[in-house]
Amino acid sequence: MTLWGLFLSGFLGATLLPGGSEGVFAWLVLHHSYLPHLLIGVATLGNTLGGIVTFLMGRWLEQKIPQGQVAQATHQKAVAWIQRYGSVALLGAWLPIIGDPLCLVAGWLKINPWPAFFFMALGKGIRYVFLWQALA
Repeated sequence: MTLWGLFLSGFLGATLLPGGSEGVFAWLVLHHSYLPHLLIGVATLGNTLGGIVTFLMGRWLEQKIPQGQVAQATHQKAVAWIQRYGSVALLGAWLPIIGDPLCLVAGWLKINPWPAFFFMALGKGIRYVFLWQALA
């Protein structure tokens, strides 16, 4: 596994596809001598770009499904979080189960993208820092 594999697993793990990058990240930390900031940076970049794609899917979805027609409970929770906290809610974009819907709903609710992307990257980066510290 290489840094490209880490980037790809981070990217795909942040879309609505199943999967995650934590296993690849942990394997690279434990079995390779990459600098910590390189691993954290690549994982954060891939994961954030995947979240941005999910956010943009939400923007597209808003044209197809009017606001107010949310059926899934996880999406309803994401709507409530975004409505309450705005783009700061995307600090939780790394969370299992609700993280991807948070990104989707933020796009769907037309949250300002630049602060949204900032908080998304910050939350995801902090997660990788803690994961690295736990493994090192």
